Formats: sequence, C-alpha cells, structure tokens
Amino acid sequence: MSASPFIERLREQVGHEFAASQQYIAIAAYFDGQTLPLLAEHFYRQALEERNHAMMLVQYLLDAELDVSIPGVAAPQTSFDSAAAAVKLALQQERRVTDQFSELTRLARDESAFQGEQFLQWFLKEQLEETSSMSDLLAVVERAGEENLLLVEDFLARNPVGDGGADDAAPAAAGGAL
Repeated sequence: MSASPFIERLREQVGHEFAASQQYIAIAAYFDGQTLPLLAEHFYRQALEERNHAMMLVQYLLDAELDVSIPGVAAPQTSFDSAAAAVKLALQQERRVTDQFSELTRLARDESAFQGEQFLQWFLKEQLEETSSMSDLLAVVERAGEENLLLVEDFLARNPVGDGGADDAAPAAAGGAL
C-alpha cells in the first residue's frame, strides 16, 4: 500500500531541506571566498539550520513508525554575479520552502492527519522568521551595494540577522540538532 500524499510530500521535504542546506553552504563559500566572514558565518549557520530541519522531519517519520527515505538532491548553484544575487537566491529559496510547508499543512489537514498538522505548525512559524530575516538582509546588502559590502559586515557584527538561538519548542532532530 502506498503512503498518503501527505507522507509522500513529507518524505520529499527531507530532500528539499538537505538541498537548502547545500545551497546555503555554497552561498557561504562564495562569501568566504570574497573575504566576508560574517556573511559566510551567517550562511554556514543557515546551512546547519536547514540540515536540522531535515533531521526533524526524519525524526517525525521515525516516531510515526513510517519508512524513512533520504532523496538525492541536485547540485546547488555555486557562482553568483553579486552578493545581492546570492542573498536574493536565499530569499527565493525561503519563499519556496514556505510554500512547501504551507502545502504540507494543507495536505495534513485534508487527510485529517492531526498530529502531522500540529508538527508542521513550528515550521510555519520558523518560515515566517526565515523569510523576514532574509528579506531584511537582502535590503541591507542592496542598500550597501557591491562596493560597500564591509558595511554589511559591520551591520552583521552589530545586528545579528536570523535565528536567535535554540528554540525549546522546536521538534526533536534525529541524532540531535547540531
């Protein structure tokens, strides 16, 4: 018997989260190569966060006694025309992931998968924060321009963007969050 559309899409989302993690590593490496360590650090941290999201989905599948499959992912984009282009890609990625979690929630609701829907509520909240913070970072990068990216580094030194740390309400990650 095949799994429900909700479970199939949840398994697919594991791959989307790992792909997002790899894309953030590629963006971080781009900024590292530009000697912009705080931008690089921000995206390396984002990569870990996306990896942890994938592992939270894996743990949910395990807890629900469902088969776990880890899909392969396409290679990330590794070159960028500008810092703004790299951050814009990250914002597009966050918007796409938000849409994916919204669709997962709709499927869970349609299938009366109440535990699945409840599990996804944290991700919806997280995506609002992710999209907002990436949008803010893009605005700062665009305002600074390519010739003033050290101002972005200074901004990040004074105003950390994104995740404020561990969230006690976050679902458990298989193997533990990094």
